[in-house]
Amino acid sequence: MILMKKKFAGTLFLVVGNSGSGKDSTIQGAVKKYPNDLKKLYVPKRYITRPPSKTEENISISPVEFKMMSKEGKFALKWHIYGLDYGIPIEIDEKLKNGHPVVVNVSRTIIPEARERYENIKVIFIEVPFDITLKRLKERTREIGKRLEERIERARNNQQFSEADFIVNNSGLLDNAIDQFLDYVIKVVKEVKSGME
Repeated sequence: MILMKKKFAGTLFLVVGNSGSGKDSTIQGAVKKYPNDLKKLYVPKRYITRPPSKTEENISISPVEFKMMSKEGKFALKWHIYGLDYGIPIEIDEKLKNGHPVVVNVSRTIIPEARERYENIKVIFIEVPFDITLKRLKERTREIGKRLEERIERARNNQQFSEADFIVNNSGLLDNAIDQFLDYVIKVVKEVKSGME
């Protein structure tokens, strides 16, 4: 069965990058600097099957709750990685329909599926040299043992992402990465706006 692609006025920006590359920090920084005269930028909270964390703005749910929400069609996108389930709320479709740009931190594993589902989609890869990623992963202490090793190994083997529409270099100051990210998002949003006028 071939599903029709969802074609909305707003653009869905999917942000990918290795653990420790600074995806959430870059997104949060861009939201703060995003201009008021453009359609409001929307960043949904993700549902994750792990305990709440002070460093993340996520909604913590149990695997049973996640399975139930999934069956009820509550997720626009979902994936399983590092022993955890992640879900993006279906409410993003309403925001996109109303012309809002939506920015989500996702796993690169769902990009092919996301491109099949959504027409107006852009993928941003946050690129960081492996030695810097390694240092950041060890410093954040969110994962230990086997889970930390998994993320380190994944980062080692995924230094590039050829499917990205845009690459942000976050090897230096975070502000530089935020500006690169923001410039690209604004450019796309303005192009979409002018195309509709």
